[in-house]
Amino acid sequence: MAASAAGTPLRVGVLALQGDFEAHAKTLRLLGAEPREVRVPGDLEELDALVIPGGESTTIGKLISSAGLEPALRAHHEAGRPILGTCAGLIVCDADHLGFLDVTAKRNAFGRQLQSFEADLEVGGVGDEPLRAVFIRAPWVERHGPEVEVLASYEGRPVAVREGTVLACAFHPELTDDPRFHAIFMAMTTSARERAGEEVGR
Repeated sequence: MAASAAGTPLRVGVLALQGDFEAHAKTLRLLGAEPREVRVPGDLEELDALVIPGGESTTIGKLISSAGLEPALRAHHEAGRPILGTCAGLIVCDADHLGFLDVTAKRNAFGRQLQSFEADLEVGGVGDEPLRAVFIRAPWVERHGPEVEVLASYEGRPVAVREGTVLACAFHPELTDDPRFHAIFMAMTTSARERAGEEVGR
């Protein structure tokens, strides 16, 4: 159950501008979190974490700008609250966009819609059983900095990474019945909330 020591569920926002945000919410709910749709800056208040789902990265970037969300997203990140970016969300978080990750992502790296595929991945932090990953117009990580931890690769290309409080992947973990990738994110969020509580208590 994704709850703090006090027993209150983790409040996890899902950017609901484009993409399959409802599938992310379903997985988060399964893990005991309280998902909240994020469309305007005020929706980011009092969240423990945020998911930036897939879609079309250029469109998501324009929608973030038109909704005036960028300052609130940056404040969320700077406060140490975790962020999960999936597929286009990985691109939105990279060094050429919001800069939350010291990576450069290549768009549509594995091909367009017709080249969508599934693969079994060994992912650090999810156990010994391979994770079934769904790739749809997926990016890969072209370059990453020294502080970036590569959690999974496909054909030699990084497809899941973590840096600080930001976790990102090139695939769609919300499109399978396996919640283990989201569980990594929930563990990160629990730790971040506990750290924040310790800071308040000092």
